[in-house]
Amino acid sequence: MSANRTYLLIIPLFAMLMFLTACSKTPPLPPLAADATILAFGDSITFGTGAGESESYPAVLMSLTGRKVVNAGVRGEVSSTGVQRLPELFERVHPALLILCHGGNDLLAHQSQQRIADNLRVMMRIAAERGVPVLLVAVPAPDLSLKPPSLYEELAKEFHVPVELKILQNILSKGNFKSDRIHPNAAGYRMFAEALAKLLKKSGALPTP
Repeated sequence: MSANRTYLLIIPLFAMLMFLTACSKTPPLPPLAADATILAFGDSITFGTGAGESESYPAVLMSLTGRKVVNAGVRGEVSSTGVQRLPELFERVHPALLILCHGGNDLLAHQSQQRIADNLRVMMRIAAERGVPVLLVAVPAPDLSLKPPSLYEELAKEFHVPVELKILQNILSKGNFKSDRIHPNAAGYRMFAEALAKLLKKSGALPTP
């Protein structure tokens, strides 16, 4: 085989390898059946504080995905209470996917980040024990930077699950997308849902057009 021919074969193989490497950055999720139920679990951001019930991110995500999305957000809840509440929801809802967005009230109360991480880890283990995959959402720190604590990215790597790190930070950094200092408005919740739908497609949970 000539050197030129070898070179021409190597180029597409290298390109394919780079493509597969890039795709592997987002951990895969199992495809969601058309009748699958998604459990959106969290605090007031999941509940939809700052917008109407039909404008919450779970409601918008349901219309974007065509899958049932159960809004299991509780205003003011801290992660330790979430740990206690989650098992009963699994038994009642039987979700095919858990979207976990929690820890914001702990951060506002200046709780230890280790404690927050431990509680989120327990929730993710509860899901894993039931064979339910998780999509993790990072919550911004309540300071001027709005940068999410590193614990979210670390947990995503530990459990090898997709994580949305920037959308809430982006929303809450813009006045026209938030209803108050810590909650999106209707436009912000729509942006949030669109980002999650995009990540679900990227992970393989939803088909791409």
